[in-house]
Amino acid sequence: MPAQPTTLSPAPPSPAPLPAQRPGLPRQRIASIDALRGLTFFAMLFVNALSGAEGVPAGLQHLPASADGMSLADVVFPAFLYVVGMSIPFGLDRQAAKEGAWTALRHAVLRAFGLIVLGLFMVNAEESDGASMAIPIDLWILLFYGAAFLVWGAWRFANPWHARLLRGAGMAIIVVLALLYRGQDGGWMNTSWWGILGCIGWAYLVASAVYLCCRGQGTRTLAALAVATAGCVLWFMASRACNGNGMIAMHATHTSIVLCGMACVLLFFGPGTGGQGLRTVAAGAALAALLAACAWLLHHRYPVSKIGATPPWALYCAALCTALYALLYWLVELRGAVRWTALVEPAATNPLVTYLLPMILVSLMHLLGLRWWAALMQGAGAIAFSLLFAAATLVVVAFLNRYHVRLKL
Repeated sequence: MPAQPTTLSPAPPSPAPLPAQRPGLPRQRIASIDALRGLTFFAMLFVNALSGAEGVPAGLQHLPASADGMSLADVVFPAFLYVVGMSIPFGLDRQAAKEGAWTALRHAVLRAFGLIVLGLFMVNAEESDGASMAIPIDLWILLFYGAAFLVWGAWRFANPWHARLLRGAGMAIIVVLALLYRGQDGGWMNTSWWGILGCIGWAYLVASAVYLCCRGQGTRTLAALAVATAGCVLWFMASRACNGNGMIAMHATHTSIVLCGMACVLLFFGPGTGGQGLRTVAAGAALAALLAACAWLLHHRYPVSKIGATPPWALYCAALCTALYALLYWLVELRGAVRWTALVEPAATNPLVTYLLPMILVSLMHLLGLRWWAALMQGAGAIAFSLLFAAATLVVVAFLNRYHVRLKL
């Protein structure tokens, strides 16, 4: 890969440089990773549409906090975290090659901040009925989504000031909406559990910092990621034992899943480990078995719980994702079965819009006083409707992709 470009003017004193760029990772998009990302988002659309339906198998709904186990719905969020981890080495290496490692870290901080802001607004919208606000809560959240597209939209203008003006307007709207917010108790926003996107943002930030500190060290990077993953588990265990901060323990568990996704990518594509055909698939299967074994051991002490963000849940989900990716790698990269991935490709290339579209629709329906027919939320009808809704959303995202309607974070 090309060397880091030299600067044209003297740079101010800076901290010691981060490790050099890691060689060997492909620059092009990886079809099998896109396939896993797309399947994850299709599953998300399906289980979210099915949420609240009656007469459907319990394995398709989120399990309660008291349960020791996980359903399909409980695997979707960790799969998000896992594919975020798979993307980190490619994104940070590319950024570091262009502008240096410290600039890559700065961009990672900005991306994480954007996700945290999105999550913060969304979780507070869920926890307010709008009774104490000057505008309906559904209008408030729709205005926020519009502002988010202004701030983080992938705008293409000949004059860059046009995009800057739109982003400035979006930021101003977000500030006004924050000032307008009132919760059910009349108070202002609270961090609560940060929401799905906020949790992803925190985990992405920590995992990115870990990667930038240990990248470029060959197979030692995998060892460093293993140590960091173990550290996340130990943090959770110490927090439980000492009645520590449960929020930080939750973020540690989420970060462990992101780290597992990073390790998977380096195992399949890193120099000295990846690109060895069936041997790489076997190594992926071995990683999945190791993660499952660690989860099994920890399950003797902690339950498998998504709501509790326990390590057994995290590592079992990481094992499932690793095994599924090994299968997809064999199918797509080694056997060349690529055509079917076009079905989920829209979500893979525009994940944030795919995530937000159903929520925009729900808020709009609430604002207009509309609801789905009761028959669509019962039994087999609910399952069929949820599958159709997920497929229709992918079609809409594909249409939006043609016109470059996307969020860039």
